[in-house]
Amino acid sequence: MNLRFSAFCLLPFALAVAVLGGQAQPTFRAGVTLVTTDVIPRNAQGSFVADLTKENFTVLEDGQPQTIGSFSLVQGGRTFNQLTPAAAAAPEGIVLPPSKPRAGDTAGRVFVMLVDDFHFEPELTPHVRRLVQTIVDTLLHDGDLVAVVSTGPSFIEIGPTYDRKAVAEAANKIRGSGYLPSEIFKMMENSQGPGDIRQRAQMAFYTAYNMLSSLESVTNKRKAVLYISTGYDFDPFAEGRNSSDRIMGGRYSDPMRFLIDKENPYFEMGRVTADIDLFRLTRELTLSANRANAAIYTIDPRGLTGVMDAGQYVDQSEWRTYIQKTTSTLRYLAEETGGFPIVNTNDFAAELKRVDAETSDYYVLGFYSTNPDPSKRTRTLEVKVDRPNISVASRRAYSLKTEGTPPAPPPIKKK
Repeated sequence: MNLRFSAFCLLPFALAVAVLGGQAQPTFRAGVTLVTTDVIPRNAQGSFVADLTKENFTVLEDGQPQTIGSFSLVQGGRTFNQLTPAAAAAPEGIVLPPSKPRAGDTAGRVFVMLVDDFHFEPELTPHVRRLVQTIVDTLLHDGDLVAVVSTGPSFIEIGPTYDRKAVAEAANKIRGSGYLPSEIFKMMENSQGPGDIRQRAQMAFYTAYNMLSSLESVTNKRKAVLYISTGYDFDPFAEGRNSSDRIMGGRYSDPMRFLIDKENPYFEMGRVTADIDLFRLTRELTLSANRANAAIYTIDPRGLTGVMDAGQYVDQSEWRTYIQKTTSTLRYLAEETGGFPIVNTNDFAAELKRVDAETSDYYVLGFYSTNPDPSKRTRTLEVKVDRPNISVASRRAYSLKTEGTPPAPPPIKKK
């Protein structure tokens, strides 16, 4: 069977796990959802605490205690099922088949590597290729199920696979296509901002959104998304683009500036709503990740950023603002999903070892929500441990899936 990813038609990950791992998949009851969350307790020395039981944990949904229905410990990437979920009350008149027993121990983790080649410049291509090789050498182990997908012209659709060599070979296809500041300044403005910047971001978000949706059916495995991107800004270098005294930079300093209808109040609407729209899309992506119980680890291939080349016609203060804004989007995606951002650093190997530790040792807690209100879409989560001097890392919220799917973004021709 040829298992491939597609940006808008992704094969469910659970099917891939079943085919590649040979394990029977559970049948979920209609109207009853087991909410699971990964929990990483650490002591004052930062070491993982591996001797906790179900009674040591308290799970709060919107401040209300929940009954833990499933409990498992994962250590060294190996899962030990200590408590399977009890059967929830079924609606009257429905006869359900008995659930099949699951294997006691399951090895391996699930990784998805999303290469957002729409959002790193061509000159960063060698850096990203080396980064992927570092991920293969540092993070991936035997038994890990891995998939690689790109958002743009690299056309990468690898896995799900256990073959690390295939993942390493995919790096040779990576080709960055992000815009340089000088190219942004030359773009024609429209009601959505400069050029197709917003459409490119939408393509990246919808690719990630559909990928995360396919992860929802995967259970009892740690799911981590390695999100390689330089971040997002729907209105980059706004001051420079509007400058009337810029010698070579800025669309509004161009002789063709008469084509811009600045008196039309709707023309500036894209600029007014740029940050709002960006937050809306990133927010929806974090909700999808939390619904799938998948942690996003964002990786900025720019590493430690310095000053911008003078040939790009960017004021250094504008460049610092741009860097701050784009990295903040990466921080938000990671921190809201239980991961952490790898930004402003050149030591990727050390940070990937942290990812390795977080995806190798953890607990999985499951419960059936006592809140019957379907209109309460987003619910906060808090996990506590009854031992002193133990810090707990877990996702902060989850959301119910709404009816329908998000609209497809405008089509983009890949060069």
